[in-house]
Amino acid sequence: MNVMQNPLSMFDVKGDVALITGASGAFGMVAARILAGAGARLVLVAGNQEALDEISAECRDLGAEVLAINTRPTDESICADLVEQAVAAFGRLDILVVASGMNKVALINDMAPETFSAVMDANVTQSWLLARAAAGQMKAQGEGGKIVLVSSARGLLGHPAGYTAYCASKAATDGIVKALGCELGPTGITVNAIAPTVFRSPLTAWMYEDTEEATKVRAGFLARVPKGRLGEPEDLAGPLLFLASKASDFYTGHILYADGGYTAG
Repeated sequence: MNVMQNPLSMFDVKGDVALITGASGAFGMVAARILAGAGARLVLVAGNQEALDEISAECRDLGAEVLAINTRPTDESICADLVEQAVAAFGRLDILVVASGMNKVALINDMAPETFSAVMDANVTQSWLLARAAAGQMKAQGEGGKIVLVSSARGLLGHPAGYTAYCASKAATDGIVKALGCELGPTGITVNAIAPTVFRSPLTAWMYEDTEEATKVRAGFLARVPKGRLGEPEDLAGPLLFLASKASDFYTGHILYADGGYTAG
């Protein structure tokens, strides 16, 4: 089919198999809904069983086939097993979205070294292990694939309020994306990241409220955002579908900032 006659076909992921970790978290739930609505078959992974059941049911209601796995990608064997379960259930793996991770906020002299290590492990090492496992399967299939990591504007910018671990972890995530983009490019596997700034989620809901504290914090933040508003979940839909589909076949090693222009100025 000539994509110029039907350009929307470039964004078609119907029937593709997508493994999403952190599927019960803010970004993971968005990714699950988007890919379910687009017709992908899903392997949803999360440590919170109740939330996993809820997002799995929601995706099934959208018409998606769903395999739900209640675990966290904490070591090499679990990451490899997740890919194996995806292949056992659906025969292949086309898309990996790593939305799992964590943040611990503390000033440097108040942060224990083990806390710093825990954030780096959750955000960097686990992303690397998942990408490693997925890339092996995608290379064996010989048809390319899509790996999408979740970074942050904090991978590029610092923060004055105790974000040394988080900023370092997201900068390292960006490094993985760039290095793997180069390494896996010849195989047809693309590796990219979506890097949001503040967007609406259970953790940030207070910033959207009409309270004195929220108004003050929001005003300070919005002074740096050219679009003049905070992010909404649907702002992540287009970037994710682009990076998960054939539309992004020539794009790899990129950090796509979903930030309303926050990092531009």
